[in-house]
Amino acid sequence: MSKVVIKAENIGKQYRLGKVGTGTISHDLNRWWYGVRGKADPYLKIGETNDRSKTGASDLVWALKDINFEVEQGEVLGIIGKNGAGKSTLLKILSRVTGPTLGNIKVKGRIASLLEVGTGFHPELTGRENIFLNGAILGMTKQEIKSKFDEIVDFSGVERYIDTPVKRYSSGMYVRLAFAVAAHLEPEILVVDEVLAVGDAEFQKKCLGKMKDVSGHGRTVIFVSHNMAMMNQLCKNGLLMQNGIILKQGKMDELTSFYLNSSFNNLLVSEVVFPENDKPFQIKKIQIKDKNGDLIKKTISLSSSFYIEINYKFRVEVKKCNLTIVVQNLSGETVWFLDRSDYYNEFFVADLGEYVAKVQIPNPLLKPGQYVLTFGLSDAQSSYEDHKFSVLKFELDNINSIRINRAGSLYIPTLWEMKKNENNEQNY
Repeated sequence: MSKVVIKAENIGKQYRLGKVGTGTISHDLNRWWYGVRGKADPYLKIGETNDRSKTGASDLVWALKDINFEVEQGEVLGIIGKNGAGKSTLLKILSRVTGPTLGNIKVKGRIASLLEVGTGFHPELTGRENIFLNGAILGMTKQEIKSKFDEIVDFSGVERYIDTPVKRYSSGMYVRLAFAVAAHLEPEILVVDEVLAVGDAEFQKKCLGKMKDVSGHGRTVIFVSHNMAMMNQLCKNGLLMQNGIILKQGKMDELTSFYLNSSFNNLLVSEVVFPENDKPFQIKKIQIKDKNGDLIKKTISLSSSFYIEINYKFRVEVKKCNLTIVVQNLSGETVWFLDRSDYYNEFFVADLGEYVAKVQIPNPLLKPGQYVLTFGLSDAQSSYEDHKFSVLKFELDNINSIRINRAGSLYIPTLWEMKKNENNEQNY
C-alpha cells in the first residue's frame, strides 16, 4: 500500500519585484483590514505570470501558482524546466526555507536539503565541525553522527581538509561534503537542487548511486537538474515547470523528450549569441560554418565537412581551462562527449582577451534523429565555469543531409584550432 509523504495543495508564491516585504505601510494596513473582516488578501487578486523574458505592467509576480502534486515514500521525483521556471522556489517551500503565499504543503518526516553551495555550513567552522552542526540541525544525536562520520568523510573525498575551515574549500569540495552529510544522516526526505553540476563527473556518478540507494531504503528524493540523462536514469516520475506552473507531470522519459523538443522553434538557426556580462570568462558566440567559413543557413550534404566555432572571452588570466562539448539525443542520453583536456594535459595558458576555438566535423557517425548540443568552459584551477545548456540543435534528416536547428550536433572532430582574436578578427 502506497504512503504519501509529500502533498502540495494549491501552492502559490507571490513576490514584489525590486522590493522587500509588502513595500508600503498602506499595503500592510489594507491587508490587515481585509483580514479582520474575514475577506481575502486583495493583493492576491493581482500579479502576473512569472515570464522573465517580458516586461510586465505589475510589480507583483507569481513565482509559483496552482501547484498540486503528491510524492510517495521511496519515490524519486525529478523536477525539470528552464531557468526561472520556479523549481528552486518550490524546493525552498518544501524545505521550509520560505513559506507559500497561498495553499499548504504536508510533509511526513525529516527533510535534508542541498539547495545551493554552502547551504547550512558555517564558513568559520571546519568540515568536521560542520558535519556535527548539520547533524544536530537534522535532529541527530552526537552518537548517531559519530557512527556515520567516517562514512561521510570517505564518501566526500575531502579527508585531508576535514579539519580546515570550509571557507577555504572550493565550491566542488563544499558540494561534496554537503551532499555526503545530507545523504548519510538518514533523513526521510532528501531535497537536492542542481548544485551537483558543480561536482566533477566521478562525484556526480557517486551521488547518482547514493540517491538510488537512498530511495531503495524507503526514503524519498526530490531532485532538480538540467542533466536530462541523469534525470531519466534516476527518476521514474517528474514535473515539468514553466513560468511558475506545472506544465506537465508524468513519466520522466516522456517529460524530458517533450521539454527538449519544445525548447527550440522550427527555424533553421546556425548561430547563437549570448549577452555580454562581467564574469571572469564567458562563452560569447557559437556558430556552425561550412568549409569556406560561411554560416550554414540551409540543409547541407553530409559528404561535406563543416565546423563549429566557439567564441569566448577572458577578463582574467587563466592557466588551465577546459572546453567541453556534449551531444545528447532527445531522450537526454549523452551520445558523444568531447573534453579538450582529453588531448592535452591543459587546454592553454591565456591572458586577457577574446579567443575562438574551431572544431571540424568530417563525416557523420550518428543515426538519423535530433540531437542537442551543450557547451562548457571551466577553469581547472578555480570553481568558475560557464555552461550553455542545449543551445544548438540539429536533425539528422537522412543519410544525405542534416538540418541545422537551434540545438546541437554530434560527431568526432579531426581538427581542433584555437587562436586569440586580435582586433576582434578571427584568425586561424
